[in-house]
Amino acid sequence: MDGAAIIEQLMGKEGTADPYPLYARARALGPVAPAGPGMFLVSGYAAVNRVLRTPAFGVATADMMSGLDAAYGSHSSLTLLGRSILQRNAPDQPRVRSLIASVFTARRVAALRPAVEAAVDRLLDGMAEQGADGSAVDFMDALAFRLPVGVICELLGVPDEDRYRFRGLASDLTVALEFIQDPDELTAGDKAADELSHYFTELAAERLARPQDDLVSDLARIAADADDERISAEELLANLVLLLVAGFETTTNLLGNGLALLFRHPEAAAALRSGAVTPAGFTDEVLRFDSPVQLTGRVALAEGLAVEDLPVPLGHGLTLLIGAANHDPARYERPELFDPTRTDSQPLSFGGGTHFCLGSQLARLEAEVAMPALLDRFPRLAPGGVPTRRDRLVLRGFDTLPVTVR
Repeated sequence: MDGAAIIEQLMGKEGTADPYPLYARARALGPVAPAGPGMFLVSGYAAVNRVLRTPAFGVATADMMSGLDAAYGSHSSLTLLGRSILQRNAPDQPRVRSLIASVFTARRVAALRPAVEAAVDRLLDGMAEQGADGSAVDFMDALAFRLPVGVICELLGVPDEDRYRFRGLASDLTVALEFIQDPDELTAGDKAADELSHYFTELAAERLARPQDDLVSDLARIAADADDERISAEELLANLVLLLVAGFETTTNLLGNGLALLFRHPEAAAALRSGAVTPAGFTDEVLRFDSPVQLTGRVALAEGLAVEDLPVPLGHGLTLLIGAANHDPARYERPELFDPTRTDSQPLSFGGGTHFCLGSQLARLEAEVAMPALLDRFPRLAPGGVPTRRDRLVLRGFDTLPVTVR
């Protein structure tokens, strides 16, 4: 099986359900391999890491995609995300990213720990009440979604009453991040993009008139300053939507994937309960073993580039298999073993280089608080039915994960 066939199969239902056998086939071709005209498949840890950290390998921008597909600009989901830092290169990406980072600081995230702990306690109370009669509780809805959406909305300044409308909208919008988009799903994504754009346009205007201590107020003020050209109104809107969606979408999947692994590995659950495994070590291993983000793409922006001595001509694309790299036996001993006691784990799940995830610290904080608290609160926590996985590959997670708590 060549690289092109592997990519094709990864995009099918069997590939999205369990991509790991295909990842092994990709690594068997070498850390980087041709994958059809103008494309390379990168599956080795060192190779993926190097590409992520090399600025000359950039993301495919909206301008590039419009040149390849005339219909690209007709989809508001694609154009909205195309204005965000997720799909911009230098000089625009570092200009806007540095601005967001100046208000989305490590200190601001660290100060959220008491609020995260309180939110986890409230959500666990809700799970206990919902499952008191022994009926199943959907962990994805009851905690995995509600915790991160509540936290990111608190940071942004989204009112309480609006927060739980976003799960469906984010799910629809993020189809635009998949490598192959179903036209019907993209129509739903466009509607979600329009609704989210309208929402944040109004919220930014409201916060500009009546500022509060939140990210929307801070960024809206900067965008409205005629003497400050660091961010335009369109960039503000696109990145507010990105902060919302990225702020809970990957963390929701991290929590769901983590609990599913605990059910498959009860010895790990016992070790986490006893303290033999640290919350940080457990989180790192979940990120490595079943990453919420499975792949990403890059484009050669300069002449003379190579990956592992394989020349990559200008304009050629690379599919970076993050999930495969995290299982590379050249980097990890016994990579197919779920082992939260690993001490050398540096998963690539949050990316690297200029596009390293701004919310990585927040995602880790939420997982490190929530998972031990969940196990402590419910000693008899168990599967409560058959879980359903999302039919996605780029963002890998569950739709439902039923549990019983007594």
